[in-house]
Amino acid sequence: MVRAFHRAFGLATRSTPAEVSPALAAHRGELLAEEAAEVAEVSVTGPLDRLAHELADVVYVAYGTALVHGIDLDQVIAEIHRSNMTKLGPDGQVSRRADGKVLKGEHYRAPDVTAVLRGQGWRGADT
Repeated sequence: MVRAFHRAFGLATRSTPAEVSPALAAHRGELLAEEAAEVAEVSVTGPLDRLAHELADVVYVAYGTALVHGIDLDQVIAEIHRSNMTKLGPDGQVSRRADGKVLKGEHYRAPDVTAVLRGQGWRGADT
């Protein structure tokens, strides 16, 4: 859907991960910050349907930013999920901070986003 939007409006798309111009990167960052600020505001003030709208906007813009960079974001999210699930200890215990945030335990394995991007054709700065 986001690709269709980008194509319809003549916005950048790539099929292989790549750096973009600083101006385009800054623009995408501003769009994301704007949407995140709207989520932060409406999450406190409501209503729920507006929160749902703003959350969807964040995801839409995030997918657009990934598309501009040629990143298959679904694969990256899958790798982050794999990593996050290693926060659960083998005994099923969860370690939490006082505010409820799930903490990394001794069995935690960091995500390898570099490997995911390389699998998508990214060569990186060091190659």
